[in-house]
Amino acid sequence: MILNTGTRTDIPAFFSKWFLNRIEEGFVLSKNPYNHQIYKYNFNPKNVDCICFCSKNPKPLVKNLDKLSDYRQFWFTTINPYGKDVEVNVVNYKKVMKTFKELSETLGINCVSWRYDPIFITEKYNLDFHIDKFEEMASELHDFTSDCTISFIDLYQKVLRNFPEAREVTTEERLVIGENFARIARQYDMQMKTCVEGTLLDQFGFDSSGCMTQQVLEKAIGNNLKVPKGKYRNRECNCLMGRDIGLYNTCLHGCKYCYANANSNMKLVKRNQKLHNPDLPLLIGEIDESDVVKEGNEPSYVDSQQRLF
Repeated sequence: MILNTGTRTDIPAFFSKWFLNRIEEGFVLSKNPYNHQIYKYNFNPKNVDCICFCSKNPKPLVKNLDKLSDYRQFWFTTINPYGKDVEVNVVNYKKVMKTFKELSETLGINCVSWRYDPIFITEKYNLDFHIDKFEEMASELHDFTSDCTISFIDLYQKVLRNFPEAREVTTEERLVIGENFARIARQYDMQMKTCVEGTLLDQFGFDSSGCMTQQVLEKAIGNNLKVPKGKYRNRECNCLMGRDIGLYNTCLHGCKYCYANANSNMKLVKRNQKLHNPDLPLLIGEIDESDVVKEGNEPSYVDSQQRLF
């Protein structure tokens, strides 16, 4: 079983105590965001092939990595050079880079990946800004990861309301970014990737197959996986998304470009935070009468006959 902690919220940044309690108790409850179905997943290290973390601030959980030593892990860390005008409550990128290096040194270079995402254009954050900052960051991180994934902003209505100064990145601008980022990445022996962005940048050597593919996770855990066809694949990419234990509208980062949380109504996010109890198995709230709890456990998909070295 592959567990995902970061598609809906940032568990390492805001719910690390709750997550460690779930590890200690050996199970977690995850509510489907669209109905009253609740799934129970066991944290048995023999069945959990990989825990995938997606975070803008891994530090609260990184301080307790020793408590996760029984589990295979993959950390996808978003590190952007934006200011508080855009990423309102996100830790400064230089501090996140320091934590990223600690992760890589502890877990290994194959277990960590850098995400520069999303890219948008404003008067302040123009093409020159992105190219200059990417080179600065790549020079710092190249010894600690082998790749970097980028994506471009999606201007949904909610995003437009929260971030009116941002605009779409044109095809011409994407090509300039792709060519320059690829040039810089080659200098530092890093693979550039995109996910659900088409194949436009493949001409510069980008890998557009996805960011959390089976191959990526196999490198992280050091084993081949025999995942049933179609399992965990619910997007227009080859990523294995796993079973997400997060919940929408709980992230306090307050990023203006975010479309996964109700940042147009931060009161909802703060109200959900007040319903959080780190000692309960659900991330937010408790089980009520209308909820249906179902065992969501799955077997290990590790191919014990073929270990990667």
